[in-house]
Amino acid sequence: MKRIKTLYQCRECGARFPKWAGQCGDCGAWNTLEEAVAEKKPAAPRFAGYAGDGAAASIQPLSQVAAGEAERAATGLPELDRVLGGGLVQGSVVLIGGDPGVGKSTLLIQALASLSDTLSALYVSGEESAEQIALRARRLGLPAERLQLLTETCVERILALAEKHRPRVMVMDSIQTFYSGELSSAPGSVSQVRESAARLVRFAKQTGTSLFLVGHVTKEGALAGPRVLEHMVDTVLYFEGEAGSQIRLVRAIKNRFGAVNELGVFAMTDKGLKEVNNPSAIFLSRHQAQVAGSAILVTREGTRPLLVEVQALVDQSPLGNPRRVALGLEQNRLAMLLAVLHRHGGVGMYDQDVFLNVVGGVRVTETAADLPVLLAVLSSFRDRPLPQGLAAFGEVGLAGEIRPVPSGEERVREAAKHGFDRILLPAANKPRRAVKGIEVVPVRRLDEALRLVTEPL
Repeated sequence: MKRIKTLYQCRECGARFPKWAGQCGDCGAWNTLEEAVAEKKPAAPRFAGYAGDGAAASIQPLSQVAAGEAERAATGLPELDRVLGGGLVQGSVVLIGGDPGVGKSTLLIQALASLSDTLSALYVSGEESAEQIALRARRLGLPAERLQLLTETCVERILALAEKHRPRVMVMDSIQTFYSGELSSAPGSVSQVRESAARLVRFAKQTGTSLFLVGHVTKEGALAGPRVLEHMVDTVLYFEGEAGSQIRLVRAIKNRFGAVNELGVFAMTDKGLKEVNNPSAIFLSRHQAQVAGSAILVTREGTRPLLVEVQALVDQSPLGNPRRVALGLEQNRLAMLLAVLHRHGGVGMYDQDVFLNVVGGVRVTETAADLPVLLAVLSSFRDRPLPQGLAAFGEVGLAGEIRPVPSGEERVREAAKHGFDRILLPAANKPRRAVKGIEVVPVRRLDEALRLVTEPL
């Protein structure tokens, strides 16, 4: 058999060298040379069953391409199906990352056990033994009669067995533990992760196998390994959860078969992950008495409106440079909103520490949170609770205007469904028809919104 030659390639400029060096001789970057395959083995025949066997590539007009609806398989977890865009697509590759112990393996083995009723499923583990996985499945009460299990770390052997048994769904747990025999670097290195993922993605596309890749995350919360890994797959999911909390969130960052920024909500129990059909009820902490610094935000995650509580604490700062701390919201945007509040609301926070938190560990990235944030901050600063039963949403511009946000009427209906009787919103988002059970208060300027809220107090 022909020997496999390796070389070292710079990940910054792409230059290739026969030996490793600390510095790239072309671009001068340090510690950027990574092992790569210089000469691959003779191309193996395509996997059996691939629709393109023996067919030559040809150019054709886009209008002649049949664009049929992708067939989807239900995973048995409706919240996961929502994040995937309606179900698992044949031949798709899904990368799911999260902190250690958050429940990635539990989520996937539950989904795989449900899929195994209709599709042949294979769970490949490079971290846990077969006995550990069997104990977890037994503890969760999963039907494991049809679920196939493999404990192996060599990608070539895994693909050889997969080609023989032809599973329709595969889980690789986790990508950092697998290695290719063509590279001499250790499993988990950048070159091994990239090469292993490339081989698995190629197998999934050629055979139509739906593939789940489990990835680790760094201290910063990003997926470990090369950034190109996220570009190679079809869907990227992040599995999040705060320490000590039962709530788990699955968020879609990239999805070629559905909408991004979809959110799936689960609750971790002793019997595994359970879907939360009404997440707004969890993120809303109804206080026994009115408290200052609390405002209700009607946000939108993907296709679903969601009610969350925004809490603010404003306190006299002993420091020359007051602190601005935001959990669940962008900190720079908080500083900008405080400047708008000073300029157009007449309330200065230059000598106050401002702490902001979104209850339940939800991360809000849309601008609809601007108005509730300022209401919560002002309520805490004046130590006066906001009116009972009030919800709000709206973007605040630098000129003090209240700008509209998408899907205003859906947000109003969601607030009415949860018993709120008054909602503050941008004038451009006022529903054309009245929504039963809730008073709609449209505003155009920030000072107008602050006056409407603070006058009754």
